[in-house]
Amino acid sequence: MPIDVSDVEHVAWLARLELAPQEKEAMAAQLGRILDYMEKLREVDTDGVPPTFHALEMACPLRHDAVEPGLTQEEALANAPEAAEDLFRLPRVGEGAP
Repeated sequence: MPIDVSDVEHVAWLARLELAPQEKEAMAAQLGRILDYMEKLREVDTDGVPPTFHALEMACPLRHDAVEPGLTQEEALANAPEAAEDLFRLPRVGEGAP
């Protein structure tokens, strides 16, 4: 599928990219080759192939979501550099660290 410089300029404008003239020519050629390859992939027979998001069977590496007890207020504040009235005390915005 032929891509010309005006297509590249339009996409660059949408992406807020500034391209030099030689970059536009190179990008048009590269995008053209990518689209040609995509057309070639359309010829592949995929009937009977289930849709997948990954080529390999993958197990979920995440733990099961379960309700567990959290920290108490005292435990959460135990390592705080400074606390006041059961809250974390932080320097004001614009003030340096003490």
